Amino acid sequence: MAVEIERKFLVCGDGWKSAEPVLFRQGYLSTDKNRVVRVRIAGDSAWLTVKSLTSMMSRDEFEYPVPVSDADAMLKLCEGPLIEKYRRNIPLANHIWEVDEFFGDNAPLVVAEIELTSEDEVFETPDWVGVEVTDDPRYFNANLCINPYSMWPENVATD
Repeated sequence: MAVEIERKFLVCGDGWKSAEPVLFRQGYLSTDKNRVVRVRIAGDSAWLTVKSLTSMMSRDEFEYPVPVSDADAMLKLCEGPLIEKYRRNIPLANHIWEVDEFFGDNAPLVVAEIELTSEDEVFETPDWVGVEVTDDPRYFNANLCINPYSMWPENVATD
């Protein structure tokens, strides 16, 4: 078992766009607030992941590779719409920033995540990193499939 410790930020500007994007498709077989079961296809690889919530920043994580054909079949069993996004990995100092550019019902959301070795680890932030949203559960991917970004009251256009 691994513990995932990550912080999440909104992205501003476009300095992150130079990295090569990889298409991600993912869905959730369970979106219980205390545990999620995710199926993900990224490029030509796929995983089944179970995460439990221990804090807003830390989760126990169990991740296993699965055949892409199995993952594709499991995606059809998932709750809600799928999450579709491009991910770009951007190295900075001793970390990799993962920038997710969402499309579909979650466009135009762009979020950057950094994985840490401890919750109080100090890290360098690039100039395109904006407001921190680690403590806002709306930005969890499992919640974005249930309540897409475009449907948030502040993002719904009114005539």
